[in-house]
Order: sequence, then structure tokens, then C-alpha cells
Amino acid sequence: MIPSTTACQAIWNTANTITSVFTSTTVIIPQSSRSMSNFIDFMQTTFKPFEDQLSSLARQITNLTVLSIIQEHQINYKPFRPRSTTMTPRLLSHLLKQYRWIPFRTFAVKRESKHYPLEKIRNIGISAHIDSGKTTLSERVLFYSGRIQAMHEVKGKDAVGATMDSMELERERGITIQSAATYVEWKGYNINIIDTPGHVDFTVEVERSLRVLDGAILVVCGVGGVQSQTITVNRQLNRYRVPFLTFINKLDRMNANPSRAMDHLKSKLGHNAAFVQIPIGLEGNFKGIIDLIERKAFYFNGPNGEEVSVEEIPEQYKQETENKRRDLIETLSGVDDELGEMFVNEEIPNEQQIHDAIRRCVLKRKFNPIFVGSALKNKGVQPLLDSVNRYLPNPAEVENIALDELGKEKKTIKLDPTRSFAAPFVGFAFKIEAGGRNTSTTQLTYIRVYQGGVKRGDTLYNMRTLKRTRVSKLVRMHSNKAEEVDEAYAGDICAFYGLDCATGDTFVNDKAYQISMESIFVPDPVISMSIKCSSTTDVEKFAAALSRFTREDPTFRIVYDEDNKESIAMGMGELQLDIYAQRIQREYGVKIEMGKPKVSFRESLVNPIKFDYLHKKQSGGAGQYGRVIGILEPLSPDKFATVEFSDETSGTNVPSQFIPAIKKGLIRAYEKGSLSGNKISGVKFRLQDGDNHIVDSNELAFMLAAEGAIRQTQEYGQWQIIEPVMLVEINAPTEFQSAVHSLVIKRFGIVSGIEPREDWFTMLAEIPLNDMFGFSTDIRSHTQGKGEFSMEYVRYCPIRSDVSNKIIQQYQESLEQPQQQRRKN
Repeated sequence: MIPSTTACQAIWNTANTITSVFTSTTVIIPQSSRSMSNFIDFMQTTFKPFEDQLSSLARQITNLTVLSIIQEHQINYKPFRPRSTTMTPRLLSHLLKQYRWIPFRTFAVKRESKHYPLEKIRNIGISAHIDSGKTTLSERVLFYSGRIQAMHEVKGKDAVGATMDSMELERERGITIQSAATYVEWKGYNINIIDTPGHVDFTVEVERSLRVLDGAILVVCGVGGVQSQTITVNRQLNRYRVPFLTFINKLDRMNANPSRAMDHLKSKLGHNAAFVQIPIGLEGNFKGIIDLIERKAFYFNGPNGEEVSVEEIPEQYKQETENKRRDLIETLSGVDDELGEMFVNEEIPNEQQIHDAIRRCVLKRKFNPIFVGSALKNKGVQPLLDSVNRYLPNPAEVENIALDELGKEKKTIKLDPTRSFAAPFVGFAFKIEAGGRNTSTTQLTYIRVYQGGVKRGDTLYNMRTLKRTRVSKLVRMHSNKAEEVDEAYAGDICAFYGLDCATGDTFVNDKAYQISMESIFVPDPVISMSIKCSSTTDVEKFAAALSRFTREDPTFRIVYDEDNKESIAMGMGELQLDIYAQRIQREYGVKIEMGKPKVSFRESLVNPIKFDYLHKKQSGGAGQYGRVIGILEPLSPDKFATVEFSDETSGTNVPSQFIPAIKKGLIRAYEKGSLSGNKISGVKFRLQDGDNHIVDSNELAFMLAAEGAIRQTQEYGQWQIIEPVMLVEINAPTEFQSAVHSLVIKRFGIVSGIEPREDWFTMLAEIPLNDMFGFSTDIRSHTQGKGEFSMEYVRYCPIRSDVSNKIIQQYQESLEQPQQQRRKN
């Protein structure tokens, strides 16, 4: 019996849903040796998220082709092309008739890798403040480029979720936790994309992504404008000198104001910015965009905005278009020589000259072009992709430098971006996964290829460990799906299975080619809490989970507290630690207990103090002798989170071979201060003189002398406890402004600015992290659940005296307890 039209449509709907999540490396074809029951079991196992749908339809499914068919398999049907096809109800109906009771078999096939010329490659990231629409924008990019067949929303009602948020926790919470890589083809260009988190707790994901990218899209909310994490992302873009475009999103929302957002970019971030597009209407009347350069209006029709129509500018927008176009040319003329000369000569540039000027200035990071739209309403995404191709650099236009490790004097080497095997291979490991999205049991290492090429079977060397490893499997990533390729060249972002390495390692294919690349900036943790396994039977799994997560995330650290005999988890915020606690429970089945959050206090010096410490030990035979003389002085408040060392010695009193040992001793001494047991920071150790013995001096002696010098300064110097201060951004209705202001003052915060925005306001304040616990509950209760906030680390500052006395007292009591216990025993 042939299934009815209704049944075919139901099967088609299920197939279409499965298509959006099914890996492109798998093919389903008829195979007579398999029974239908085995096929149904396979389908229910593979597509577990759709188990309920499949259980009711499984008996009706007799043929399902989701993405591609291997060339050898032929079907006698004219509209059907063997290698690639689009599934339609009509084609599915034909397949059902022809292969009604033929069972199936699955084949894993390698995706055909297509190599693009260097000028046709773009490596970009999408970054922004949390909830600005980054992942929604990524989903539209994937859909319009044909990478996925259906769009799904972040935390969508269909329980599928966005493609780039493949982790279960991401879909539940509606936030991005891990950066995800993919690639698309848009009008002949290959665009490698990394979607990054927006929450400050996962800022290292943005950090490592921008480290390897050539360009970026900075997404700004059309309502909120520049927010706290936007400032952090801007700082990261500046650190790695990444050219970028700005996309003002969410212009369909109430109170959307792109002009205010651009003013924020200029005043808060110091951008030299101008509109390249302006919206046609705002909020509920947002209909399309106007291109100021081409003087055309763009409308996005069809059920998903895939039909772009270009029309004449509406009459009421013509004057605004000319005014904004004039502003764009004037802004460009101030930073571009060619356009500046034309402006002085009162010449009017044509469209191509404006495009060329924008590209030159974007590459030099002198100009920030602003694009507008609404990703959720499917408006403005296709022109943004066109601008990525047109304005952002290809890998050859970005200078990548490596450090030559040979010789006493290290020198920099400019890497060759040519896409061939002629130059030695150089790759940089910027991210590792040992689970989560990576369903394999072996480690998945994301690599940016900077020079030469690599193919499956090649031998590579880790320049940090000098270990040799073989490339057994080379893949390109599409979110959590790995697609095998044979080779990768300079400019590509790929991934290897089975590499033993850490984030920031450099790989080469010639051991004699000893170069390394600059690693990734990793901020220090600002919060900690105790963590332990509830059951002793799960200790091994608990240890494996901690080992994996600390290897994947450099900001998540585990230390063992000898005094309290417990493990301490440290991270960038409460959310990060809570996420890892949930992942341990879900992915490893281990129940854990978390203690109360603890702030990472530090100890710092108030006034400079001199030191003169001699370490001398004689017990028969060769002894130990080392003397260090100098000054320990405090750093400026903006450097409270760091420590510095200065070798100011002259002559041979302190031989140069013992300087590394002194630094090693200082690192050990800084681990624990005398006031509260916290780390020492914000100090500069100035070594001015010392003494040595021709026989008894060695590295251990000078290492212990450095430790003794710090103990000496702790005994006679004046020390203080410092704490992390957070920049807090609060958004709430205007009616609650006084209540929020009182709440900030109550938590010893300093309000730095209040910006009214129609019926809402944005308040910026600096509040000590120690006073931020429970702030989320308080802000909701004081604003009837309408207020929200975000925060990011700013700097360390001296702590209040009452809190300092309490911390010192608790530390002294903790030291006395073991002594009292020993006396009782």
C-alpha cells in the first residue's frame, strides 16, 4: 500500500527537520541485506532528539535521503541528480513508490574539500555583548548561504535550538557557552566563521578566537547600544589589531535607536564611525534598509527574508540619504588620502572609489563602517555578507609574525601565506575539546594554518614539548559536526584528532624549523569556591572531568587547599563555575557539592621596603650560599593584578645564571601572603646587589634566598589586602532609578554614570566583587523583575578596613585550629 498524501507530508516534515541537524558526511541508501526493523532501530538511535516523531512514523518511512547520494547509486527518475538533490514531497512520494519495502544502510563518506584562492578566503568572528543577537545572526548566515536547510531560534519553541549552540546547556539557557566554528560559501568566497559567547564569564572564548581571525563583525544592540561586554570585545579587537565591521542589530525592537548606538561607538569606544546603511522605519515599522553608497533600497521578502528586492529609495528618505552619504564621505576623507584629496578639490567620488576607500581604511583600522538590520526578522543579513567579502581582509593582507627560537637573540619572522606545500608548515592550536561538542573519545584540537600545508598522515612537532605526532584525521568543523578533508593550507581553520597539546601551542612539520607564535592572553580568575564529589565511588570520574575542563578552559583552574583539605575551583564568575558543575553532573553522572563563592583577594605592599637576605647553610661537603639585596616596591593601582621583576645588578656578585632561580623563588613566595594567605601581587622586585660563593652558591641557594627576602619584607613591611572591582551595567525602567541607586550605594558601589533612554535608564557603577553576591536576586526584587545587569572585571583596589580585619582574623583562626588539634592529640 502506497502511503497517503498526508503520510508523505508528515514524513517529509520529519525528514526536513532531521536534515537541519544531520551531518553532511553521512548518506542513507537502500541496501537489500538489511531488514526494516534494523533500519528503524538505527533511525531511533541516531536521531534521539526526534524519537517521539520517529516512533509514530517509523513504519511508514521506506526511503529517506537527507543530504546527498553517492555517485554509484542511480535512481530511474529524471528530476533526481545522483550526487546532490533537494528533497521535495513529490520526489519523496516517487521514492516511496519505487522503494517501498527496501531496507537501508548508512555510509560515512568524506565531504569533497574545495580549495579557494587566497583572495577568496575570509576568516571572521562574530562578537558582542550578551543577548545582542550574535548566534541568531550566525543562524541566518548559515541559512542564506545554503549551509542549513531550516532556521531555528536560540532557545526555540521547536526544542531544536540554533545550529551553533549545539550543547544541551546552551539550548536550555539560551546563551552561548563555547565558541563554535563553521564555514560557508557566499558568492564565490569561502567564509570561515567563529561564533563567540557574549557573557563575561566566557571571555576567554572570544580571546582565543580573535587571536586567530583576520576580521570580525561587532554586533551592537540597537536598543542597548554599547554595553559592558562590548567594551571588553573592543579591547580584545585592539589587542590583536583585528579589522572589523559593526552591525547594529534588533532595529525591530521597541526603543531601537541606531543613531544613539553610533554615538556610543564614538564616545565610549573612540571609533571613527559612519553609517553605510540606514533603516527604512524602526520598531514595528522596520521594513528594509537603504544603501548610502549605491543609493538603493533593499527589501527582504519571502517567508524567511531570502528574496532580496532592490528598489528606488522612498521619497521621504531621499534627503536623509543624501545627508548621511555626505557624512560618510566626509568621515572617510579625514582618514583616506585619496578621498581626502578629492574632497579638497571638491570632486565627487563614484561608488567604486567609496568602496575602495572603505576597504583601505578598514584594513588599517582607521574607519568603522556601520551596517543595520534585524537578524531575528531576517533583514540586512545578505548585504552584510556582501560587505564581509568586499571590505574585510583575506589572510594575505594580515601580517602574521612568529618568533625564531634559534640563537641567543630571538627575532621575528614574517610567515608566508601562500597556499602551497612549498613553505614549512606552521599551525597554531587555539582551542581544544575533549568532550562536549566533540563526541569522540580523543582530543579535538582546532588549528589555524598560518604557513604551508598539512595533509592526513603528516608528522608534526609540538614546539613547546618537542613531541612528534602523526595527523591521523584531519577535519573541518560545522558546529559540533566534523567533516573529513584530505589537506589544509595557509589561511584555513581546521581541526585534528588525537593531538596531545595545550591551548597556544605551535606546530611545525620540520623539527629544525624552531619557531613559535605569540600565545593567547588569559585573564586571572576572580572568584573561587570549594568543589567535591558527593560519592567516593565517583572519585575517578570526578578527577577525569576536572582534568578535561581545566585543559579545555585556561580560566577554569583547580587547586588543592592544604589547610582545609579541599579542592578549590577558580574561574571568571559564578555562572562559569555553575555551568561546569552542571556539565560534570550531566556528562559524567557525578553528583558534586559546591561551597560558597570566595573572592580572589590579593595582598600588596603599601610602601617600598629594602631587603637584604642571606641564605647560608653548611652541613658537611658543599653547602648553600646566596644573598640578594634590593627594594620591593608597590606598583601603580592599574597594575595591582601583576608582579614585576627588575635586574639592576652590575658586576658578578649575582651571576646571571642564577637570575632564573631567583625568579622561580619569587613565584613560589608570591603564592601565599602573611596577612590572609592569599597571593601577593602589585609589587616590583628590584634586585640591586647580592653575593655568591665560588663553591657553595647554586640555583637552590638563590631560589631560597629570594623566598627569604619576601618573608623579610612581610615581617617588616606594611601590607594591605586588595580585592577585584567590577564594572556593573544595570538596565531598568526609569521608575526604579532611585531604588537601584540605593541598592548600588548599599553595596559600597560608586556610580560613574546614568544614561536615560526614554522609559528606561542605564547605570554604570563600580562595585567590589565581594559585595556582588546575591545582587541578581536584589535587582529583580527592587525592579519587579524588570531590571537586568551585567558585569566585568576592571581592576584590583584596596579593601575596606572592616572587611580586611575580618579576613585577617579568619585566617589567623584557621592557622590556630590545627595547632589546637595537635595539642589535644
